Amino acid sequence: MATLQPDVNDDDDYSPSSTTITFNPPLPLLRNPIPFSSSSPSSPFILAFKDADSFSTACKSCLSTLTSQCEAGARIGCAIAASDKCKTPWWKSPFSKPDLAERERCEERETRVCVEAAKARCEKFAKEKCVPVFGEARVAGRKVDWKEASKLMFWAVAAERGLGFGFGLDRMGSWAEIRDRVEVTSYRGSDILGTVISE
Repeated sequence: MATLQPDVNDDDDYSPSSTTITFNPPLPLLRNPIPFSSSSPSSPFILAFKDADSFSTACKSCLSTLTSQCEAGARIGCAIAASDKCKTPWWKSPFSKPDLAERERCEERETRVCVEAAKARCEKFAKEKCVPVFGEARVAGRKVDWKEASKLMFWAVAAERGLGFGFGLDRMGSWAEIRDRVEVTSYRGSDILGTVISE
């Protein structure tokens, strides 16, 4: 019984180029975890874009990618629809030779009109998909929580006028504590989304 012997001269089977698998480098994270509140180190973490620029870049990329993919699909559909619309009617085929030049002009015209109409729909589609997601996303950065600030201002004025309702100025704490209460570590993307989309 014969046995197959390995070819000792075949070095390519074990060369680095044949045995090494290369992977694409990992993509950087779009959002990083940050504490929800600066005043409480034990507060839960949330994912937030590191700044307004990274948020703007990601949002524009989302809108651009979805719009281009939608338009690519629309062009295929428009070409098929134009070909169907411009073909010679079945009742003319047996009696006349088709005018291929006229059909080509018709298809170009119909495709152009269809694609132009699809662009507006594709932009609307991209906004419907991207805007709600990015509107709810968080962006890292200190910002005043005006709801909390208005509460503190109300209690401060009430205490000053003797209407403390059991809440004195001494219970408001130091300025640093007040600042931590009215400042948040992030804000919603909807606060700057209008500016990003209009650019």
